Amino acid sequence: MKKNIGPKLALYPAPVTVVGTLKEDAKPNWILIAHMGILSQNKLSLSIHASHYSTALIRKTSKLSVNIVDEAMLPAADYTGIVSANKTDKSAVFDYEMGANGTPIANASPLAMECEVFDVYEADGYVNFFCTIVNTYVEDEMLDEKGQINYERLKPVLFEMPTHKYLATGKVLGDAVKMGRTFKGE
Repeated sequence: MKKNIGPKLALYPAPVTVVGTLKEDAKPNWILIAHMGILSQNKLSLSIHASHYSTALIRKTSKLSVNIVDEAMLPAADYTGIVSANKTDKSAVFDYEMGANGTPIANASPLAMECEVFDVYEADGYVNFFCTIVNTYVEDEMLDEKGQINYERLKPVLFEMPTHKYLATGKVLGDAVKMGRTFKGE
């Protein structure tokens, strides 16, 4: 028997990302975000509390980068989530290159996506940005022989909300669409 624990969001763990934006002085700003969602094959959502400095920057430019966090960049990424850009300049936390769409891409991230905001929805003090992915950058060694992203190599870090823990990834459990073919139950 399952116990009812109330209206708890139980979709964690979620990928850890660092969102990059540009400040008015053309310096980058970085913020740790794990509230991400998939809308379709080339669209995603991210949710940021309305009080964050990055929220206003994204509203102004409608552009951002989503930088996947791996274990090597985790301490710096965590720092961007605990230090407020309202009080601290976080532009030097990561070396970066500018993407083709004009957003900062963290060199430390093995995979980054440049996005443009196409809609905004506010709920419970959070601003939810709905974005189209316009460019994806990935390190060559993170690709397989077919040019697809190999998440066993990439090993993105996951965040688990109730206990505020980071989790490791990388183990393959099976092939989607193939595992179910062996299931005989009804």
